[in-house]
Amino acid sequence: MRDRPLIVVPARFSESASALRFRAEVTARALATAVFAAGGEPVTVHPHARDGMVDEAQVADRFDFADGVLLPGGGDITPALYGGVEHDEHYDMDPEQDGFDLALARWALHTGRPVLAICRGLQIVNVALGGTLVAHMDTPHRRVVSKLALEPECSLADALGARTLSISCYHHQALDRLGDGLGAVARSADGTVEAVQMVAADAPWFLGVQWHPEDTAATDPAQMAIFAQLVAASRRALQPAS
Repeated sequence: MRDRPLIVVPARFSESASALRFRAEVTARALATAVFAAGGEPVTVHPHARDGMVDEAQVADRFDFADGVLLPGGGDITPALYGGVEHDEHYDMDPEQDGFDLALARWALHTGRPVLAICRGLQIVNVALGGTLVAHMDTPHRRVVSKLALEPECSLADALGARTLSISCYHHQALDRLGDGLGAVARSADGTVEAVQMVAADAPWFLGVQWHPEDTAATDPAQMAIFAQLVAASRRALQPAS
């Protein structure tokens, strides 16, 4: 039996990478390092969705091996996908990235894979479940480090053994109307939803955070615990049926 659960991470398209001569598909090093340090095996996968269209059966076939899924941060989601309006501040929108991420999120949630959704990843899940986004915040949370208070009765607070933690944010969009089945468990001082979980008690393990826990996971045990929760939930999928 494998010791490290396989955590699928969709790559992000990049116009340049210093070690490569051409455009690239990348995963943030801090993100992969955090998953590995928590005991998982990060597996970066190609976001294939030509013209934004995805064969759902192909997604299911490609990722049947996955024990868990991590939906990372990245560029903005095309506003037409959630009924929004384009803004001058939007950047790195890509229909293939959007189409693939949405399909992967829906497949993972439908099949009960443990899912950790970070920043854009959380926004993807919200849109996949019928929610909407704030296209551009009046006061963006870019390079913001702040204290966050968690709801007392939520899985994140239980796992951390605390109700407060420091968070590192970099986003100018945010959740607006929450998608079906999602409940907010943390908000910033300005009311921005910073963390969500599934409302149903019998729902598969899911955590969505608007901040970037990978930024400080190497030095902050509370942020590393988030990745450890994903890995632990994914490891349970490796256990043989009794």
